[in-house]
Amino acid sequence: MSVSKEMKFFIYLIERYAQKKGIPTPVILEQWDKLDLTMFIFDMYELYHSEAIENAFDDIDRLVLTRTCDRL
Repeated sequence: MSVSKEMKFFIYLIERYAQKKGIPTPVILEQWDKLDLTMFIFDMYELYHSEAIENAFDDIDRLVLTRTCDRL
């Protein structure tokens, strides 16, 4: 069984994002799941893989902030 290029990139993205934040990857995934962001971020492959990873991180930070504020 092979892993899709989208899944490979998603794993790379979440691991690098967690490293940047200094937070364990499973904690990041749990946060994204609670905010219903995991599949949204996964589906952003076409955009995120074609730009600087820092831009994806900035976008994810905005998404997390927006979803967190919406739930208050």
